[in-house]
Amino acid sequence: MEQMHTLTPLWVLEHCSDSTQRRFLEFGKTISCKKGTFCLRTGEPNDHIFFLLEGKAAVYNLTSCGKRKILFVLGRHSMVNESLTGAVSTIYCETLERSRFFLIRRELLLSLMEQDFGLTRTLLQYQEKKIWRLEHQLKNTIGSIYLERKLASKLWKLARDFGIPSGKGILIDMELSITFLADLLGAPRETTSRVCRKLSDQGLIVLEKKKIYIPDPEKISRFYKTIP
Repeated sequence: MEQMHTLTPLWVLEHCSDSTQRRFLEFGKTISCKKGTFCLRTGEPNDHIFFLLEGKAAVYNLTSCGKRKILFVLGRHSMVNESLTGAVSTIYCETLERSRFFLIRRELLLSLMEQDFGLTRTLLQYQEKKIWRLEHQLKNTIGSIYLERKLASKLWKLARDFGIPSGKGILIDMELSITFLADLLGAPRETTSRVCRKLSDQGLIVLEKKKIYIPDPEKISRFYKTIP
């Protein structure tokens, strides 16, 4: 990891006092990580809270069979850690491209939270949003939704979060291999490949190597929301 010296505004400080903002920035540091860097590993001690400034990272865990199951794909304005108080990580976090993080020691952040409720409220609201997203994912993994709709839902969200307008529709600005999509979907590669072909045949996505375009976001949204 390479330490950096520039810092973009942090969302977590939006409702903090000037004093808290100043101390937060004084306590922390900014680092740059190359693609494929593990920021967190399950079972390993971790003393820092990671705020993602630039780039993308996958947060995942392993199933009982040792298969990777991606929980979140995070972009800027995200906090990587699953817990603010736990000293040992229960997830993996791996960068998907060169990324920059702001790090602050856990005990220092907790101390600031005790003194500034604006900071505490912002972090609680962020964690609540992540819990809601996990609840939504669980609802879609109990067999009540076809894999085509499940993948369509995930691609629609990636297009919303990381989409770039292009002549072919919305380009999801990240590499999306079949293996990565399988980990995102929680399905075998062969099944995921067939699902991708079905979505492509219906004109919902355009596949080009490891790039995926969404020609019509409204159309794919209606598709995954349709009750079979």
